[in-house]
Amino acid sequence: MINRAVLVGRLTRDPDLKYTASGVAVATFTLAVNRQFTNRQGEREADFINCVIWRKPAENFANFTHKGSLIGIDGRIQTRSYENQQGTRVYVTEIVVDNFSLLESKSQSEQYRQQHTGDQSFNPAANSSSNGNNNGFTGSQATKSPNPSNQNQQAKNNSGDPFADSGQQIDISDDDLPF
Repeated sequence: MINRAVLVGRLTRDPDLKYTASGVAVATFTLAVNRQFTNRQGEREADFINCVIWRKPAENFANFTHKGSLIGIDGRIQTRSYENQQGTRVYVTEIVVDNFSLLESKSQSEQYRQQHTGDQSFNPAANSSSNGNNNGFTGSQATKSPNPSNQNQQAKNNSGDPFADSGQQIDISDDDLPF
């Protein structure tokens, strides 16, 4: 049997690090992962996936990440259940993380955090553009810059890419899709 999950996304909040009664570290967090396609209104939606990481990696994760951090995780899907205080059976599905990777530098992460979090609530789906770059999560490239020199630099970086963001919307009918 195979049970592997590999995800790339942004943290929706700071990791919640706790310790069990026996002193084992456990961190929980939610990862926002953009979907590949836009909805009928042209907006990109995101899935919010609950994750848990244990022991020393949990402490490292909590120390080096924060709300808005772009990370990659590798783990397995796990479903568990418990009875709540009202006596109702509650089922929880989450990713148990084995490994994680920081996918941007500390300065890029801080810049993204300042631009997108501030006093407003963090909504990764709202900041994703339709440019298709890395699920809409590419640090400073994820948002369109009003500075023409930055747009020119992005155009140079994407000059070999026929699908690079040219500032125009592309209309695709359902008949054009391969599925």
